[in-house]
Amino acid sequence: VQLVESGGGLVQAGGSLRLSCAASGRTFSMYGMGWFRQAPGKEREFVAFVTMSGGSTYYADSVKGRFTISRDSAKNAVYLQMNSLKPGNTAVYYCAALKYYINNYYDPKSYDYWGQGTQVTVSS
Repeated sequence: VQLVESGGGLVQAGGSLRLSCAASGRTFSMYGMGWFRQAPGKEREFVAFVTMSGGSTYYADSVKGRFTISRDSAKNAVYLQMNSLKPGNTAVYYCAALKYYINNYYDPKSYDYWGQGTQVTVSS
């Protein structure tokens, strides 16, 4: 599975962005998909996860109610809608694919494939 993120950019605090992650390969539907972010000098942190079917989603507490993860298996894509952005949300955002998951979706070491990342910068 190859993953390519897009949709990052510069936005003012309170604004919105929608990140996209395009996946190659016919096995996309067999993977749960996650979004992570990494700010300079910090560890990569979990943001959101969606199951293979798209029926369940999970979020970091810091983004609940503001971010929404979704997937479109027909388009081999996963999205992250980010609303009410804050300067603290500035980071490189990565999508990742996870084949076997129970309660490990928040751990970046569990993931099988990663995209190259897209920069999100929120100005105050």
